[in-house]
Amino acid sequence: MTAAAFEARPGPVTGRYPERRWEPMPVLDLIAQDAAGVLRQHVSARAASYRRRARRILALAPVMERLSDEALQASAAELSAALHRHGFRPDLVGRAFALLREVSARMLGKRHFPVQLMGGLAMLDGRIAEMATGEGKSLTATLAAGTAALAGVPVHVITVNDYLVARDAAEMAPLFAFLGLTTAYVAPEMDEAEKRAGYAADVCYVSNKQVVFDYLRDRLAREGGAGESRMMLRGLCFGIVDEADSVLIDEARTPLVIAEKAGGNEAQATAFREALGFARALEGGRDYILREEERSVEFTDTGRRRMEGFGHAAGGIWRGRLRREELVGKALTALLVFHRDYHYIVRDDKVHIVDEFTGRLMSDRSWEQGLHQLIETKEGVTLTDGQVTRAKISYQAFFRRYMHLGGMTGTARDVRGELWAVYRLGVVPIPTNRRSRRRTSRDRVHRTEALKWRAVVRRARAAVEAGRAVLIGTRSVAASDAVSAALTEAGLAHHVLSARQDVEEATVVAQAGQAGRITVATNMAGRGTDIHLDDAVRAAGGLHVIMTERHESRRIDRQLAGRAGRQGDPGRVEVHLSLEDDLLRRYLPDAAAGLRGPLARRLIGPGLIRTAQKRAERVDARARRAVLRSDEKLADFLAFAGRAP
Repeated sequence: MTAAAFEARPGPVTGRYPERRWEPMPVLDLIAQDAAGVLRQHVSARAASYRRRARRILALAPVMERLSDEALQASAAELSAALHRHGFRPDLVGRAFALLREVSARMLGKRHFPVQLMGGLAMLDGRIAEMATGEGKSLTATLAAGTAALAGVPVHVITVNDYLVARDAAEMAPLFAFLGLTTAYVAPEMDEAEKRAGYAADVCYVSNKQVVFDYLRDRLAREGGAGESRMMLRGLCFGIVDEADSVLIDEARTPLVIAEKAGGNEAQATAFREALGFARALEGGRDYILREEERSVEFTDTGRRRMEGFGHAAGGIWRGRLRREELVGKALTALLVFHRDYHYIVRDDKVHIVDEFTGRLMSDRSWEQGLHQLIETKEGVTLTDGQVTRAKISYQAFFRRYMHLGGMTGTARDVRGELWAVYRLGVVPIPTNRRSRRRTSRDRVHRTEALKWRAVVRRARAAVEAGRAVLIGTRSVAASDAVSAALTEAGLAHHVLSARQDVEEATVVAQAGQAGRITVATNMAGRGTDIHLDDAVRAAGGLHVIMTERHESRRIDRQLAGRAGRQGDPGRVEVHLSLEDDLLRRYLPDAAAGLRGPLARRLIGPGLIRTAQKRAERVDARARRAVLRSDEKLADFLAFAGRAP
């Protein structure tokens, strides 16, 4: 998905709001393009070609270093004019990268490494740069973003949460300002005018969810007859996606929806209470089959007969079979599939969804078609109004619309086929700047969760006594609470970073690399966070990461493990699991019965959990394909509802 600069910026040809139209292709053409993509991966998307280009850029360094600040700025103005005329011509891109590298050294105190030059070139070419955790991807993005902005192309640097958005925008602003470029960020709490000003900057930092919802709001405004001057965005010109596999793959299971309040009444509240009552009276295995992998419930004939009896006794809406089964089915889902302190937390008389990939709150989101209200009824909080859909789009459909798209992540190789098939994005593996010194222990599988927490506490104590810093990774708020309680009981001071403590994130992360520090974190510490070690910790062996569960994707596990051993630092990773872990319970519920002995757990347990993880990945892949098919068929497949503007 490469594009010259003049093809990606607003103008007479592309209009004031450029976006790509992705047309469905005949099957034979798709097969041919997929085959061409495989060949492209092996020929043009190799690191060797980028290494040669990086060497040519480095050869320009002595010239750039001799220039005064004024001469550098004059060179930037001259280069910008050339990029406007000729687009991303290789010699101009090389000069731009050399200039940006020198400006970064002067303004940020950081000079890009050769591997970062390689990553920036890959992104500018419309590819995903696979760079190991800790290789400085945020700084790498400034090369592609700065070059595109100098060419007059509006740039969106898209990352996974609002904390990283604000952090990266503030950190990189001096570099862009030196070149005469403006930098801004967009956050959920901003009003429409503030967002419009943010998107008007040459380089705008924004989260994936925020930019999608603002695009949908623009689309609604256009459909309502508003002129382009009222749009918030300036089109989808150039997108750089940080943590690309998380945004483009993991979160692509769920379309994003803008909805407006539909209102509610006491009759609806009564129906939700009755549905939960009926659901609690049913018996699993006899009346229904819970398919937790798919988050769905299937009624048996016995269950349907029992519900028919409930319906005749209750009357009203319960006499209709379809409505009855839909409501009771959602009530069972609310009771059995969605769990407090795992999928959501309750705060200030409100149910807040927890993003399962980042561990952060999504307080402005709600589950669709009454599920959210059923969970609110289950938890006894004030019932919110229902939602009526006004606009929806999937991540697949949205990111295909960028005129130019690139990205970066530490874990793209496993999904390179899907990235090409869906987005036409190739993956370029970028080598590390320094050899990794991270040591990883063999997985330990414990019989019960209680025994697992005991082992985690024991290993954390040993690590802090040795002078290291400890990061304990969990999958949920509930798990963070459990390990926190175990550490407290053992007399070990620690700090918790989860959806409940999200406002303290910057402080907790800043101190997580100090000697003797124990940090308990959900996925919030898994992507995009830099834990800087003090000298004492580095000398004692670095950061000690203890993983307490396998995630549904191996890539998320690798992101957490990658907190240790960054940029050649020492580090250690160990994994403690149990036969009661959620992954095994959901995807291989009967397999743990024969692993009661310690030898069996040691030899077979890790492989069994890996098998469950692979099964989870297959389920997720099927869900993403279903969303993509529904996009193409314009079906009404909804899962989350955003607030109406």
